[in-house]
Amino acid sequence: MRLLAQELACIRGGRRLFQGLSFQVAAGEALLVTGPNGAGKTSLLRMIAGLLRPAAGRVAFDGIDADREVGIAAHFVGHLDAVKGSLSAEENLYFVCDLLGGAGDAVAGGLARFGLAPLASFPARMLSAGQRRRLALARLLVASRPLWLLDEPTTGLDNEGQEIFAALTATHLANGGLLVAATHTLLPHLRAQEIRLASGGGA
Repeated sequence: MRLLAQELACIRGGRRLFQGLSFQVAAGEALLVTGPNGAGKTSLLRMIAGLLRPAAGRVAFDGIDADREVGIAAHFVGHLDAVKGSLSAEENLYFVCDLLGGAGDAVAGGLARFGLAPLASFPARMLSAGQRRRLALARLLVASRPLWLLDEPTTGLDNEGQEIFAALTATHLANGGLLVAATHTLLPHLRAQEIRLASGGGA
């Protein structure tokens, strides 16, 4: 498996965020996307996920058919937790499981892995910011996807949560998964290549 980006360009609101951006990420590899606010880190993740069309260039993933979108092979966890407050923690994961075709018995494992099992029946609106972030990351475990696209994944996590996340990503990469993370915070547990986007365009 390999993620390939060729000569990508992004224009938002009439402003060029980046252009001529090329990289590749192979099975078992991680890529960190860094840079100041507004440089286009989130836009790049959305572009890879198929949620934003590039102004130029292309994204391909050789683990799927050429005529299918890269997004079908990806988990995208944005910087917003995207959990539904009226649903319980468990119901949130079952929703994702149903949406992505995951196994229902993975929900309990995802909750347990992130220390959320005692809170399974709690409405998500009652969870702390750190607990909601754990719940968002637990989605990675309820349906198998080879490519993880993570936007500021450790925001709000305490030390224990960061250790859980580190172990999770290490296992994913060891099993041949791919990871692209946009981050302001260094992720020292990851051996990763890095792309730094410059303010005002370029890379």
